[in-house]
Amino acid sequence: MKEAPKLNITNSLKLYEEATTLVPGGVLGARKPADFIDGEYPIFLESGQGCRLTDVDGNEFIDFLCGYGPIILGYREAEVDEAVYRQVKEKGFCFTLTQKYQNLLAAKLTELVPSAEMSIFLKTGSDATTASIRIARAHTGRLKVMRCGYHGWHDWCVEMKGGIPEKFYEDVYEFRYNDLAQLEELMAAHGDQTAAIIMTPFGHPNHQKMQEPAPGFLEGVRQLADRYGAVLVYDEIRTGFRLSMGGAQKLYGVTPDLTVLGKAMANGYPISVVTGRKEVMNAAAHKLFISSTFFPNSDAFVAALKTIEILERDDVLSGIWEKGQGLMAQIQALLERYDVGAELTGVAPMFYITFQKDATGAYKGKRRDFYTQLIRKGFFFAPYHHAYISHRHGGEDLRLTVQAIDECLAFLKEKYR
Repeated sequence: MKEAPKLNITNSLKLYEEATTLVPGGVLGARKPADFIDGEYPIFLESGQGCRLTDVDGNEFIDFLCGYGPIILGYREAEVDEAVYRQVKEKGFCFTLTQKYQNLLAAKLTELVPSAEMSIFLKTGSDATTASIRIARAHTGRLKVMRCGYHGWHDWCVEMKGGIPEKFYEDVYEFRYNDLAQLEELMAAHGDQTAAIIMTPFGHPNHQKMQEPAPGFLEGVRQLADRYGAVLVYDEIRTGFRLSMGGAQKLYGVTPDLTVLGKAMANGYPISVVTGRKEVMNAAAHKLFISSTFFPNSDAFVAALKTIEILERDDVLSGIWEKGQGLMAQIQALLERYDVGAELTGVAPMFYITFQKDATGAYKGKRRDFYTQLIRKGFFFAPYHHAYISHRHGGEDLRLTVQAIDECLAFLKEKYR
């Protein structure tokens, strides 16, 4: 199997070189070249349409990152964008006071999400997870937090601790997904001081295989929260409006006290929410302060309302599940056929191809080669992050994707025989 030709990313590299003189590191966070494969992936994009991206060198890709999750429908979704244009042109969106769309969206969430009784709207996932912890601490009068999952870049939870005094995170304890015994031990030691248990109800740890909840795991966590009087928070930033219209809590049938939503709610427009039981949420009315000039901006509220309307009207999630299940079945058959140590995990709307670790470290080379061949062939997956399916991934897009994965696995089989 021949190696795919290397992409021309000359303009991306020039822009990156310029960026390093203007922005620390050139680009920050999960978009830096080291989070992909340096020298192989584009660094700057020019445009997107549907499920396709074009970079600044004119390379086109079928995209499975979906902006790291918020693109549930597709890039430049006309109905959503036109609703926002009308709002901006005819009514405006940034005011001293709030517009009615706050109420409309809060009422819609109450209709859809099992835990939603009252809502606070913010801009980013980190805003919302941090607000949920502040609410839980104010409601309970306690300090400690048990956490499982990625919860953003703020001081209490960020992985890289540079610039953060230890006192800001010393009361936060991590537990592993699907390890109820570990959480039981932590709660036995700290339960009467624990304000919140915050977790992703579906396991999507960074750089690792994805996990569905083991039988009794979510129920067990719910029981521990109740036993010790802690607030159970579901971080559904990735799973809300993607696994189901009511999120993973609706899919798996276990309801938290608070829920954090974001990404797919507005098809790329910046909005997040903390929603949950009135008894807990009302702490925000009297015991703490949450505010921003931009939190009430109505452009993202309008985008969210229109996105949710389309998701319901066109039964989008059923289509995503059907497409994703078909794609995963074909990928799994290829992995079994080529047997190169690749593993497929996840569920239809969000899945991940990883490689089994081995003593020689060959899995790192396989991962690098696999994702290098994919990006060269025009398929935008990430080696260290799971993939998403969007509404605009069509049958031909998925057929071409399976064909490309087949060729990439054949390349690995030959190279590592």
